[in-house]
Amino acid sequence: MGNRGMEELIPLVNKLQDAFSSIGQSCHLDLPQIAVVGGQSAGKSSVLENFVGRDFLPRGSGIVTRRPLILQLIFSKTEYAEFLHCKSKKFTDFDEVRQEIEAETDRVTGTNKGISPVPINLRVYSPHVLNLTLIDLPGITKVPVGDQPQDIEFQIRDMILQFISRESSLILAVTPANMDLANSDALKMAKEVDPQGLRTIGVITKLDLMDEGTDARDVLENKLLPLRRGYIGVVNRSQKDIDGKKDIRAALAAERKFFLSHPAYRHMAERMGTPHLQRVLNQQLTNHIRETLPSLRSKLQSQLLSLEKEVEEYKNFRPDDPARKTKALLQMVQQFGLDFEKRIEGSGDQVDTLELSGGARINRIFHERFPFELVKMEFDEKDLRREISYAIKNIHGVRTGLFTPDLAFEAIVKKQVVKLKEPCLKCVDLVIQELINTVRQCTSKLGSYPRLREETERIVTTHIREQEGKTKDQILLLIDIELSYINTNHEDFIGFPLRGINVIRRGWLTINNISIMKGGSKEYWFVLTAESLSWYKDEEEKEKKYMLPLDNLKIRDVEKGFMSNKHVFAIFNTEQRNVYKDLRQIELACDSQEDVDSWKASFLRAGVYPEKDQENTFSMDPQLERQVETIRNLVDSYVAIINKSIRDLMPKTIMHLMINNTKDFILSELLAFLYSSSDQNSLMEESAEQAQRRDEMLRMYHALKEALGIIGDISTSTVSTPVPPPVDDTWLQPGAGHSPPPQRRPPSALLPPGRPPSLRAPAPGPPPLLPLPGGGPPAFTAPPIPSRLGPFAAASDPFTAPPQIPARPARIPPGIPPGVPR
Repeated sequence: MGNRGMEELIPLVNKLQDAFSSIGQSCHLDLPQIAVVGGQSAGKSSVLENFVGRDFLPRGSGIVTRRPLILQLIFSKTEYAEFLHCKSKKFTDFDEVRQEIEAETDRVTGTNKGISPVPINLRVYSPHVLNLTLIDLPGITKVPVGDQPQDIEFQIRDMILQFISRESSLILAVTPANMDLANSDALKMAKEVDPQGLRTIGVITKLDLMDEGTDARDVLENKLLPLRRGYIGVVNRSQKDIDGKKDIRAALAAERKFFLSHPAYRHMAERMGTPHLQRVLNQQLTNHIRETLPSLRSKLQSQLLSLEKEVEEYKNFRPDDPARKTKALLQMVQQFGLDFEKRIEGSGDQVDTLELSGGARINRIFHERFPFELVKMEFDEKDLRREISYAIKNIHGVRTGLFTPDLAFEAIVKKQVVKLKEPCLKCVDLVIQELINTVRQCTSKLGSYPRLREETERIVTTHIREQEGKTKDQILLLIDIELSYINTNHEDFIGFPLRGINVIRRGWLTINNISIMKGGSKEYWFVLTAESLSWYKDEEEKEKKYMLPLDNLKIRDVEKGFMSNKHVFAIFNTEQRNVYKDLRQIELACDSQEDVDSWKASFLRAGVYPEKDQENTFSMDPQLERQVETIRNLVDSYVAIINKSIRDLMPKTIMHLMINNTKDFILSELLAFLYSSSDQNSLMEESAEQAQRRDEMLRMYHALKEALGIIGDISTSTVSTPVPPPVDDTWLQPGAGHSPPPQRRPPSALLPPGRPPSLRAPAPGPPPLLPLPGGGPPAFTAPPIPSRLGPFAAASDPFTAPPQIPARPARIPPGIPPGVPR
């Protein structure tokens, strides 16, 4: 069937390159391409111009190439150029091409010699080129010039590495022959990213400028710094030739003549020069693309699949169709309502796996944040007791009261309930914030229609703000209702009859000062209530040892014993009576000072104060202390009931008045509000970004489809002969970076058989440049390491004429690499 598909490979990659360049970074495919790397003035531009046969690249001193130039050469019957950034214009005058490159470079980088990684895409159609895609990169520089930044060297280096690091890039390393190859910046950078030399092709320029008596034969024969794909020498025009407008055709003829007549290069003249380089690159790139086809195909297919769904809705898209606008508006509003509901109610198809959102966050506000705010309102114990004490005294007035007054209890409870307003209102604010965030997240899908998105957000947010007022009024009403009647008959309220039994604290303590005669110090289980202090044999509280009423009791500190590591405090009677049996005071020991402080605080709640407490001058009345403790416990009990009630009612109120109400509003009224706010045409006006995105998406989709179609044609059946394996370069030892020692074989054995000059080549002049032929595959994946065996090397090149018959047989069979002893 022939191999027609192969010819289409390079144009196919060009199409992809264009599609992806115009779309930016939306398609991350590493396309096979050749990146041209070299130092400043290494001759990169001349090599590219020789390919095209025209002067079209900017020239001058310093850094000239300041943006990557993606140069696509396409074989065609007519000759013209076009840029991707102005596709409609065809350039036939190549001076204009140069001016456009300069203008486009300055447009992005400015005129001060700055650089930019944004590429310029240039396509040249010509009967004199072979299909080829090259990227001309800025020359490697060391010293900043003009207004260049000080780190220009690193900027250029980073840009070059960005292109040559990709596995799919072939590297064309251009080095002038009049500099030491070991110092070649291009080869050094290529080595960094391609240590095996699998992707690097060496180009040696300026062979005609070498000092007399020296030549680059060892390099070109791939002996000095071997590359798997070998080196090709070229001779470009000198600056004088360029200034004198020497024709490129004449220059190519002069190059051909140079190689044929130079004693060091004439044996390999067929494998040198620009036309041969162009053929080799075309063939290498084609092979390279063929090798990368399977992975390229799978990447393209995955890209296509990801676009499929989005493109579906764009296929029959007519932006100004009113029916489409109406349908789109209804769909968008409906979708917005569904999204909002799903985010609030929770749903399996849009679960955020990174953070809480919507309903889950509101749930957390209800059941974590709000209860936490209530707990944070814990009262200051001393202040509360002082307030209760004053309330009791003020209610008794001039009389001395005998019983705990209800009015004091009510006054204190109401004061505590009023404090609930702040956390409740804060809870509403938190929920509103979350609702508005949820609305914003849901409207992000309306991004294609900025006006619709804006209006939807405004209308829904306004409605939420209206409901905020109603909700807050309702919550304040709930608290006012709680204040209006203090229900002391509530089943959870501890009530008055239990006030004596209300336990303040339980725990183990040691009575430290019982004499050894009476059994010595001993540990007991203590229970402290508002009325008394009792102690038991153990925690079961079955065997009571003693019960001590709290009347006239006080606490004093006791020095820690010399031998003991326990911390001690004592209880004594202010009326000089014995406290327990014959003891004036009971010394109670704890394991730590913290325990002592904690027990003291508990005694304080029971109205038993430290001996020298200056803070409590407001009360010395034990009966009042007990009343304070009783009310204190009753207030605790009642406030707990109200907290429980508010914790239950708050979420219900907010759900009913805010969340469910907003949901209903979106589903039933939003559309009417949208219609009344502005006309449908302005609402459904597409954003410029969306229109551009749609165009890009469709372009990308068709480019991918077309690419997959072309790749589909190139099946294995189109390759008529198998591709030979890569060159075996294992014979190159690490130390073999120099010419092989002479004793291996007489030099005459390595030289090709002599031929009369008339047979060696046609008359000097540029050989015709042909497109890739239709029949037969490229003959090898990577070129063999060039040897001096001219005819054999030429025979493996499908682009050259059939090899001439040598005058006498060669002495080495072609299969053995040169330099290996038989």
